[in-house]
Amino acid sequence: MFDAGRHHKAKIGFVLLATEQTIEDDMFTLCPEGVGVHFSRAWIEDRITVDSLLRHADALSQAAKMLLPDGSLDVICYGCTSGSLVIGEERVASELSKGAPNAKPTSLIAAVIAALRAVGAKRVAVATPYIDEINNQEKIYLERAGFEIPRIEGLRLEKDSDMIRVNPDYLAKFVASVDTPDSDTVFISCGALRSIDIVDRLEQQLGKPVICSNQAMMWHVLRLAGVHDRRPGFGRLLREC
Repeated sequence: MFDAGRHHKAKIGFVLLATEQTIEDDMFTLCPEGVGVHFSRAWIEDRITVDSLLRHADALSQAAKMLLPDGSLDVICYGCTSGSLVIGEERVASELSKGAPNAKPTSLIAAVIAALRAVGAKRVAVATPYIDEINNQEKIYLERAGFEIPRIEGLRLEKDSDMIRVNPDYLAKFVASVDTPDSDTVFISCGALRSIDIVDRLEQQLGKPVICSNQAMMWHVLRLAGVHDRRPGFGRLLREC
């Protein structure tokens, strides 16, 4: 009577910001056949600051609890780059596990660090949409993870509702301007940006790996779930690693 269902390879849960408008589309675009993606949201005001992200942390466990209460999730990921580095990977994992104890917990910043290591990154130029207080924390976080950050520049946007409207062509020019000759990798930070639209183009233009948040997140959760499908058209990470 029963089979393994439509999502026989894996079931992945994502806890998103209440304001998020890009990640769901990107996850469906990048997701291979046989993998299910499921979404819940945690309340936050439409401001991305250190204070707003820290207040939002208390909502993660309840949001995680709303995802497949039958316990069938394989992996659960907090889908916010800035939030996961401000709150910290350990607390994020703890909050997610309260709501989804059977799933492997992870976060977008953990995905980025794993992706950077997978492409052999050492010196990383970082382009973000964030205000300076978030950029300063991100630089410190990535340096503590073992990377050199010769340059990090943001668009100084505070509202998530503005970040989702950054034109991909404008973003590509901004990212190229942030790259440095001595960087071996470029990272485009933030799940709200439409970075997967330009990542392949930028790699060809810059001649080096380009990691972006949503590309890294899908790659990471798939590998945690034991799924090793590769996907051309969205950068070296998904094509080769």
